[in-house]
Amino acid sequence: MAKINPFKAVRPTRDKVSLVASRSYQSYTQEEREARLDYNPFSFLHIVNPGYKYHQEDISGQKRYSLVRNRYLEFKEDGIFVQDEKPCFYIYRVVNREGQIFTGIVAAASTEDYENNIIKRHEDTIEYREQIFKDYLKTVGFNAEPVLLTYPDSSTIQTILEKYTETRAEFEFTTTYRDTHYLWLVEDDEDICIIQKEFSQMDAIYIADGHHRSASSYLLSVDASNENNEVKPKDTYRSFMSYLIPESELRIHEFNRLIKDLNGLTKDHFLLKLDEYYRIENRGLELYKPSKKHHFSMYLDGEFYSLYLRRTNYEFTDSLSELDTHILYITILKPILGITDLRNDSRIDYGYDKHNVIEMKNRIDSGEFAVGFGLVPVTVDEMKRIADEGLTMPPKSTYIEPKLRSGVAIYEF
Repeated sequence: MAKINPFKAVRPTRDKVSLVASRSYQSYTQEEREARLDYNPFSFLHIVNPGYKYHQEDISGQKRYSLVRNRYLEFKEDGIFVQDEKPCFYIYRVVNREGQIFTGIVAAASTEDYENNIIKRHEDTIEYREQIFKDYLKTVGFNAEPVLLTYPDSSTIQTILEKYTETRAEFEFTTTYRDTHYLWLVEDDEDICIIQKEFSQMDAIYIADGHHRSASSYLLSVDASNENNEVKPKDTYRSFMSYLIPESELRIHEFNRLIKDLNGLTKDHFLLKLDEYYRIENRGLELYKPSKKHHFSMYLDGEFYSLYLRRTNYEFTDSLSELDTHILYITILKPILGITDLRNDSRIDYGYDKHNVIEMKNRIDSGEFAVGFGLVPVTVDEMKRIADEGLTMPPKSTYIEPKLRSGVAIYEF
């Protein structure tokens, strides 16, 4: 039932793709951005940061969107970007520096499927962010960051992927992060039909990352339909660029929670309150990380603790109630530490990194935060159950890989 279609991507030329491709704008420090903008005229950052050439980085709103559009058109006029003549699927592979391999299909997913919950979501979106990105898409006329979707493993699709990945890639480049990226074009009509048919037999696919991007694309399709009255909008408005990856290759990591104060409590009083819901063990200086669901680590006043949920004092009622990020919120963050707004409260921060337990310790030892909590990662099955039941996870419940580079394949409206 899922509708997945090929599209005519706008892509960098083979000789410039490694120079064009960039991480998401927010992932760079200011120094990193400026270095790339100063020394790499082909970086996609020049498009998303269009005021840099005028030394005006504070341009915002429609003025910025129009400049983004202008920079994008300049890249096309200069032959840096070229649009494919035929609609294709694009097989995109990332091999990260740990040797993990992610292989999926860049395609156009249906906004109608999003509306009808065939493309299922597990995370709340913020309306004003949806509107801002919708207005951005409407003005710039392209999308360069695909929504990450996941689907049940399919031997049929896997056979197609292996057929192409055994050949020479159209693109192959390694980043300064030591991740290697590959792109193959699926132009054969028979292979395209096989892929489409296989997805059409799936009852649902799931958003892993990109809830705001998919919601904004849906709103854009509604706007386009309303503006055309009885005339159907272009098909491009009724789809959004996605990267579809099998569930077995999805990697979900945890976000730790760091809180700036104990909400007026002393350390001893805080530990007494925790005792209502948790069996607490002092781990001293051991860099303790939890290894089971409903177990948490805590770093407080120079020492690590393990927290084991007392099941007799906590009731499981649905998939959300079993989710560790929700348990932590319901039992500690909200009632004891007074954190009610997980998205906007300045007293809470989140951290992800393979060495994040050390980073959490350092930030607390420095006095920046008072206490930190570590969790085990959410599983794909948990994510799917939340979506199937129409529930939503707390923010920053998942850090999901792979992360693709912007500007490698662009979806034009």
